[in-house]
Amino acid sequence: MLIQSSMDKQLCDALMDGAVGVLPTDTLYGVVCRAADQKAVQRLYALKHRESKPGTIIAASQDQLAELGLSPHDLARAAVYWPGPISVLIPATEPKLAYLTQGLPELACRIVAAPPELIELLQKTGPLLTSSANQPGEPPAASVDEAKQYFADAVDFCIDGGDKSSAEPSTLIHLRGDQPEILRQGAGTIVTKETS
Repeated sequence: MLIQSSMDKQLCDALMDGAVGVLPTDTLYGVVCRAADQKAVQRLYALKHRESKPGTIIAASQDQLAELGLSPHDLARAAVYWPGPISVLIPATEPKLAYLTQGLPELACRIVAAPPELIELLQKTGPLLTSSANQPGEPPAASVDEAKQYFADAVDFCIDGGDKSSAEPSTLIHLRGDQPEILRQGAGTIVTKETS
């Protein structure tokens, strides 16, 4: 199945049924699947040849991330940076999350601020696991055609979000102490709460 229209009900149904595919996220094109679907997650990681390098979880709300199994306390600390293109490493040591973490103690997570159709999709599907639409060592796909070249018929759908050649990956941060440590500078601006 190859869907080239918008993020419609057909796409939502496909993801709920375990589909893995390419769509424009709030930053780059991403290969995505439902984060709660273990079989789909395993398929996505195999597709990207990823080991000990988990993807990023995108969600519509903190509640969705808590339902997935992340600590509400840790999510509350990260919430100052959301919604937006800031991915925060969140402790993820619960055994039930091992299929997502690939043995690492944290998961990169963010709550998206745009586009509206992506937020609407996330509200229906729950959190999505996403990884940049490329193969190891290759540049991220800037168009749906480039994504198709990387994955051909190995994915179930591709959503055309136009040219993303000027898009940046999310900024990745780790929360240590009072100030965030920037691990990767990308889209988004770090805004911190002022202390009195």
